[in-house]
Amino acid sequence: MALPSAPDLQEINYHLPDERIAKYPLAQRDESKLLIYRSGQIQDARFKGLPNQLESGTTLFFNNTRVIPARLFFQKDTGAQIEIFLLSPVSPTHIISLMMEASGPVVWECMVGNFKKWKDDTVLKRTLEVSGKPVELEARIADRDNKQIEFSWSDPSISFAEIVELSGKVPLPPYLNRSDEPEDKERYQTVYSKQDGAVAAPTAGLHFTDEVLSELSQKGVNLNYLTLHVSAGTFQPIKATDAREHNMHSEQVEINRATIEALAQTERVVAVGTTSMRTLESLYWYGIRLMKDNEDFSIQKLEPYESDEILPSRQEVFQFMQEWMAKKGVEILTGKTEIFIMPGYQFRVCEGLITNFHQPGSTLMLLVWAFIGEDWKKVYEHALNNSYRFLSYGDSSILLP
Repeated sequence: MALPSAPDLQEINYHLPDERIAKYPLAQRDESKLLIYRSGQIQDARFKGLPNQLESGTTLFFNNTRVIPARLFFQKDTGAQIEIFLLSPVSPTHIISLMMEASGPVVWECMVGNFKKWKDDTVLKRTLEVSGKPVELEARIADRDNKQIEFSWSDPSISFAEIVELSGKVPLPPYLNRSDEPEDKERYQTVYSKQDGAVAAPTAGLHFTDEVLSELSQKGVNLNYLTLHVSAGTFQPIKATDAREHNMHSEQVEINRATIEALAQTERVVAVGTTSMRTLESLYWYGIRLMKDNEDFSIQKLEPYESDEILPSRQEVFQFMQEWMAKKGVEILTGKTEIFIMPGYQFRVCEGLITNFHQPGSTLMLLVWAFIGEDWKKVYEHALNNSYRFLSYGDSSILLP
């Protein structure tokens, strides 16, 4: 497909009153409202009724990433507070799942609050208590220009995941304009979260309960899981005049062979969340690379728009990938993607999307526009006029073009 013309960004800068932003989650996850968009028509329901909206044979693909308490606070001897926000791993590995298992020391690229007050030779220290015993945590600047911070701790029997769990705070989205509270530790997490590494929740999944998942299975809806570790870049507004020049964030993905097999065989693919959709569409383009003997799993933001050839079907691509993985003895694919889905994109994998209501002017708004066309305006107007709650802790929608 050819590179699309630049979308008019004023189109997606709709007015979102502050009172429509859900600052807190509902008491019961599946009591959230569900806007049903099917073939241009809109209905209102409750999320607990989702199983009634999906046909047997459909496969839902969930992002099972787990949010880590990525905000670490240290206090200097002078009293100044330094906040370190974990962004992406640098050393000893770039693979997030392995980094979380490390017994130290580790280096991360970070955002640092009060960075100017932290001198290069100053080691920041905190004492944590683990099973009644003190553990010393230290942070030092490894590379100021690249904002790389090294962490080390006194007990090598403790993993970095445990250190972060003990010392960090939940990285709530900045637009909530509030500090994290004890409830957020559990509620800003899906009930099926498993793989540590995200610094933002895949919020479409926050509405699911064990009961809803069970009902879906009983109805013959298949449940499958993949991993995309959501980065802080998901909140980055588009500042470029030409959206195509937006510095799209890169995120790490992990997919096992069972997921590839499901994609090759399922009748209908519905992505739970924009992160799952980005992963699934990126997988297709990785499959195209593999068919050309290119094993580099690093999907560039405009790569899907660079091909004008007739391309194989979803089933053909994933069948090839399945056979390639079996031949190579590969059980898990690890890669990264910065795919930019905007109006003009041709969807290769996803036929449905479960998603929340997104920030004005965001890349996620462009994705929704790309998926359901100009009807996105009708969907958002309906949500605004019918008391839907917006953003991360807000209500949900299922989009079935």
